[in-house]
Amino acid sequence: MTVDRTRITRLAEKGRTDRAALHALLDSARVGHFALVDAAGHPVVIPTAIARDGDRVLAHGSTGSRWMRRLADGASTCLAVTALDGLVVARSAFESSLHYRSAVLFGSCTPLAAADKAAALDLVTEALLPGRTAEIRRPSARELRATLVLALPITEWSLKVSDKWPDDLPEDLDGGAWAGVVPLVSGYGTARPAPDLNAGIDVPPSVRALATPDPTAT
Repeated sequence: MTVDRTRITRLAEKGRTDRAALHALLDSARVGHFALVDAAGHPVVIPTAIARDGDRVLAHGSTGSRWMRRLADGASTCLAVTALDGLVVARSAFESSLHYRSAVLFGSCTPLAAADKAAALDLVTEALLPGRTAEIRRPSARELRATLVLALPITEWSLKVSDKWPDDLPEDLDGGAWAGVVPLVSGYGTARPAPDLNAGIDVPPSVRALATPDPTAT
């Protein structure tokens, strides 16, 4: 019997099939967790930086990494990505929960060809720090040789979104406990210069922009 790995059985009403919602989560995520079985047969989960590139997710690491080499060889994997958006504060601990967006992607990774590495690494850098690639030197040939870049196609996936109000029991509604939602707000703090930074070098625009509030944010 074929098992549908993307079918949500627990809290199925939270399931989403909107690909745009999946892309939004992947675009906002900075870290994903790759699960695989290593060469010795042991399950492992590896957190790493990710970036979406169209219909695939990119990850990179050292050519000396055992898990990267195993994924490059085509090992089956799943990638989990989660964003915590807030706390759902109910009138009871049992009904309290989280606002979240969570996706799991299944498949196998493909290593990018040497000619495609630089552009892919630029994309990863820009996803983490927009504008940074124009401020720094290009990667050297040695650095590119030492780096593996993997692409996981976005073809088999599931997405769950929790974004509702507390669902309290009828008998709790007349109680004295507060109920509601507390959104999670995150942001970057003041940039701290490296202790060996040469005098006279200002904080670059890419870093300054991280601490600038987005006027379109709600």
